Amino acid sequence: MLHYAFMQNAFLASTFIAIAAGVVGVFVTARQTSFLAHTLSEIGFAGAAFAVFIGISPLVGMLLFTILSAVTVGRMSTKASRREASTSAVSSLFVGLGILFLSLSNSSSSYATSILFGSIVGISRTEVWQLVLLASFVLVTVFLSYRSLAFDSFDPIGARAHGVKTELISIYFLVILAIAVSTGAQIVGSLLVFILLTLPSAGAKYLGRTLPQMIVISVIAALIGVWLGLTLAYVTNWPVTFFIAVIECLFYLGALQYHKIKQG
Repeated sequence: MLHYAFMQNAFLASTFIAIAAGVVGVFVTARQTSFLAHTLSEIGFAGAAFAVFIGISPLVGMLLFTILSAVTVGRMSTKASRREASTSAVSSLFVGLGILFLSLSNSSSSYATSILFGSIVGISRTEVWQLVLLASFVLVTVFLSYRSLAFDSFDPIGARAHGVKTELISIYFLVILAIAVSTGAQIVGSLLVFILLTLPSAGAKYLGRTLPQMIVISVIAALIGVWLGLTLAYVTNWPVTFFIAVIECLFYLGALQYHKIKQG
């Protein structure tokens, strides 16, 4: 299997993306921004469609739209009472724009399907290094802001009391999340990228006692999902996204059941 260049590319890119998604996902779960992660994935679809319309790389379009919208949503939803409404409004607008751009670009339905559901086995070595670079950037930025980000994510009231600029941290994290969504969408597509950003970390929450433990468990779960998903997709010729979704769902349900048994 690994003697094929396309499988080498798929495993290399998915490894770095899974690590980045596993790390960022822990903060997504802690900050209760799973819905926003889903919204950014839909916005990523609009960005990719816009890129196709003007003739640039879909990854560039996804990065442009998700980062701009992350900053917009972050500034619009500073108050928790209007967070969901603001997110829904931005999501609706960008999904509509995505459909419009695809229609204007006369792209085939198969191309729209690859944007929505991913095409990891079809990426080139150049695209692999682009994804590795972006995933590494996400990991480095999380590492540099780890202390403030963890403080604000798990104890926002205490963070504000200690003078942490929580609004700035929030927007900073949304930009990191936007980049993670754009890179993760290359594996499972813009429609299902939140699988890697929510399920491994949601399961890790029940298994880990400390933040480093949750991060390690989340990364391992994400890696097992993409590695096993790629292998099963190669053997069966079924969609890799299907296998990743099933594996991560089983991991989450198993972790939840273990937590219930442990709690008695």
